[in-house]
Formats: sequence, C-alpha cells, structure tokens
Amino acid sequence: MHIMSHHQGNDDDYIEDEHEMEDVDDDMGDEFHGQDVGGSDSDADEYGYMNDRMQDTTAAQARRGKDIQGIPWDRLSITREKYRQTRIEQYKNYENIPQSGEGSEKECKTTDKSGLYYEFRSNSRSVKSTILHFQLRNLVWATSKHDVYLMSRFSVLHWSSLTCSKSEVLNASGHVAPSEKHPGSLLEGFTQTQVSTLAVKNKLLVAGGFQGELICKFLERPGVSYCTRTTYDDNAITNAIEIYTSRSGAVRFIASNNDGGVRDFDMEKFQQSKHFRFPWPVNHTSLSPDGKLLVIVGDDPDGLLVDSRSGKTVASLCGHLDYSFASAWHPDGLTLATGNQDKTCRIWDIRNPSKSVAALKGNLGAIRSIRYTSDGRFMAMAEPADFVHVFDVESGYEKEQEIDFFGEISGMSFSPDTESLFIGVWDRTYSSLLEFGRRREYSYLDSIV
Repeated sequence: MHIMSHHQGNDDDYIEDEHEMEDVDDDMGDEFHGQDVGGSDSDADEYGYMNDRMQDTTAAQARRGKDIQGIPWDRLSITREKYRQTRIEQYKNYENIPQSGEGSEKECKTTDKSGLYYEFRSNSRSVKSTILHFQLRNLVWATSKHDVYLMSRFSVLHWSSLTCSKSEVLNASGHVAPSEKHPGSLLEGFTQTQVSTLAVKNKLLVAGGFQGELICKFLERPGVSYCTRTTYDDNAITNAIEIYTSRSGAVRFIASNNDGGVRDFDMEKFQQSKHFRFPWPVNHTSLSPDGKLLVIVGDDPDGLLVDSRSGKTVASLCGHLDYSFASAWHPDGLTLATGNQDKTCRIWDIRNPSKSVAALKGNLGAIRSIRYTSDGRFMAMAEPADFVHVFDVESGYEKEQEIDFFGEISGMSFSPDTESLFIGVWDRTYSSLLEFGRRREYSYLDSIV
C-alpha cells in the first residue's frame, strides 16, 4: 500500500489535488463548493445542522426530479451529463503498476446495466463521512437496516435512519484507553489515533490506525474494552479488519497490516491467537464462510488462498495487473471476489482457482470495496468515487445496477437483512450518507390494497 507521512494533511492533499470535484471543471462555480474539507464536527457543525437538514433529499423529492445529492444543476453552467463525462475523462486513477487499467479492459465482460435492485431512499447531509487514506475505503458499516456506523474525522458516529439522529460512539482525537483490564492490553491506550479502517459486527467495533493501533469496543458496554498495537514497525498501518464468529461461537477478528502480517484476535480471551507473515503489505483479508480458507490480497498482483489454521498457501489467484485492496466471499463459500487498482473486480471459483471466472470493470478507477448480501443474491463493488455497481449474482454477474453520484466513496455496506445499502460520500461540500432500500416486486403497501 502507498505510504505517505502519517499526517492526515498529506492524504487529504492527495485526494483534493487529484480528485476534488471543483478541480475537474471551473464551470461548476463557487456555489458548488463551499467550505474546505470536512469543516468541523463541533459547534459549527451543529450550527450548520439545520441547514444540512434543509438540504437533505428524500425519496419523494428524488421521484419529482430533485438531484439525490441536492446539487442545483439548474443554477450551474454545466449539465449533469456533461459533468459526468468530464469526470470520467479527467479522474486520475491511482496505479502502482502503470497502465494496469488499460491492460485489464479486454478481459472484462459487457454487462446489462438495466437492473434496479436498490432504490434511493434518502441522502443525509448532516452525516459527514470522511477518509484519511485514499486507498482504504472500509469506513461505513450497517448493523441493521437503519443503524449504521461511520468515520467522521476523528469520530466514529452511529446514525439511525429511523430517528435521523447521530451520536458519537468513539472519539479518537484525544486519549483513548481501555476501561477494562486484560493481559496484553495496552492500558496506557493511544493519543490522536488516525483511524485508517473500521469494522462493526456482532456488537463489536474495531478501529485500526496508521501506527498499527487496534481499538476494540463492545457496543453494549461503556468505554473501550481492549487496546493493542499490532507492531512497532515503521510500516505498520492497519489496512483492513474482519470481524467473525468462530465455530465455538466466540467473537474474533482478523487484522491485515502493511508489515505483511495477518493477525487473528480472540475477543473472549482478549489476545492474539495467530500471526501469519506474507512477503508484501496485506491490504485486505476475508475468511471463508466455513472458516477454513483465507483470501489474502495486497501489494502484489496475485492474491493467495491460504489455509486459515496453518497459514500455508493453498492456491495463487493470478490475473490482476496491479495491487488489490478488496476481497469478499459469496455466502456459498465456493466463489469469492477480489478488487484491484487495475479497475476490475474478479470472481474466482475455489474448485478451479487457476483462472478467474469473470472480470467486471469499473468506470473511473480501482475497485476499493466489495460486499455480498447475506442471501448471496447481490454483490456490490465500489470505485474510489462516483460509482457503486450492484450485480445480480444469479445472472452470472451479467446484469447490474449502476448507482452514480459525485464524490469520493468512504465505504459502503449492506444491512445484514439485505434491506438497506448505505454509501458514504466524502466531498468538500456534498459529504453525506446515501441510503438505498431493496426493491421488492410487491411492496408492503401494495399487498394491503
């Protein structure tokens, strides 16, 4: 993974210089971009809260033609279509291996983009989703169809789409220390943790930091339960976290780090139980549904299938042309997906892992996040900005819904019951949380009539 100084400004500068909407086209004018990135989550933010609420977009307004992000196209000197075209032409995809995006195109299948699986529900401007590292985009997690957790600057926020209210769950800007005592836990805690990645599942929240920090909080307990640092290596950034339940019912998680380490932590005993080492920075790890295999991707074009007990490589996944940052298993445990900076997501079948069964193409850039619905019907893949693609798995990934908007994507998450899809948008002016709802052939109200 690309390393910058651990100061947030550098990463912000990267995104702003390369990808800010206002830099793409001066025609957008001042009305499009107001204050600088993020603003503040303090009084000023609360002061602007009513203002944000006024600018929120509902499903009814969108049906009447309002832009889902509230962008006033009628007042701008450029049409949405023209601006979309400009973005596609001018967005600079970050590559570690030059021309990897061009090289991968010929293998990609053409998809039917007429699918409509999730429909727009709301856009909440008071929930400002932010990013600290331009390659790490797993900062939004839904735990129910209306509960979602996300990063907003130094805070982990909880948002309820039911009550339209947000609350701070964890503030990493000051001193965070565990309120419980466990052997091996860093009782002195951390100061000013820059959160690079997040996971929330099974009532557990784990935040990973730029210096290998791991902060573990059980949502139903006050305070933080456990703090640890994976490594004191200079190259320690925590790239990804996966929370899972072991066969015995224990809550555990896997951390992937830039030092090439993949570490398994047991949250019953509050200790590290396994540590596998790989020859390159590990950007993402996913555990198969039966718990037997790990897919490991990172700063190497080839991914690895690894035995989760021994750490031994079972197969290499060869085909991508750049470094990978995302992976996910289909709930059937037979297929998995990997997302790469070559602008593709590849689907693999573990019964014949020598070649991917499909290559799916993004429009603008790297595939930085992948999620399957718990029922296995849909797979979503997120580009760095502007596009989330939702594929119909049963069609063999040949049909998709393309959700498009403007802004960097901080993360996306299906709710466990598959009913909601949340997308975090990071932008100087239009930062927000987009919510989509699963379309049913017969909605509840229709069935009453």
